[in-house]
Amino acid sequence: MQILAGRFKGFPIKTSNKLHYRPTKSRVRKSLFDKLTPFNYTTVLDLFSGTGIMGYEAASRGATSVTFVEKHGKSLDLMKENSLIFYELDCNFVQSDVFSYLKNAQTFDLIFADPPYGRFDLEPLSKSILEKLNKNGKFILECEINQEVFLDADVTDYGDTRILTWTKI
Repeated sequence: MQILAGRFKGFPIKTSNKLHYRPTKSRVRKSLFDKLTPFNYTTVLDLFSGTGIMGYEAASRGATSVTFVEKHGKSLDLMKENSLIFYELDCNFVQSDVFSYLKNAQTFDLIFADPPYGRFDLEPLSKSILEKLNKNGKFILECEINQEVFLDADVTDYGDTRILTWTKI
């Protein structure tokens, strides 16, 4: 896996077949970030980070601070190793479940969440996340294609992936 665009385009992101995560497909990432152009998001939160690829893509495009929240320590260790290529980036790595983290979290300009499919009720989770979004910020939720739309989200489908997006006005 590698960074698709920005100042770190082409940089590899190490992954492991031994870890249980489902990285966002490159065509979904490309389309999603194309919609975020021009990229004006300074602070980014990557929830259920897995490989950290969404946060790293944001960093490559100009984010100055990225917070990664992942409960699995081995995934977090690999993210920390990958972060070494992102000089001048303020990376924060938090080993926690997302619900606990959100209770005391600051606010962000851009928030990604890619929870394990079928394991969470996404509407209350999304309400909690939207509270941590700055004005004019975006929240992007990756979920299964059969996820019903809620909270007036914008919807884009890519194969078996559904992206729900909210903008805080």
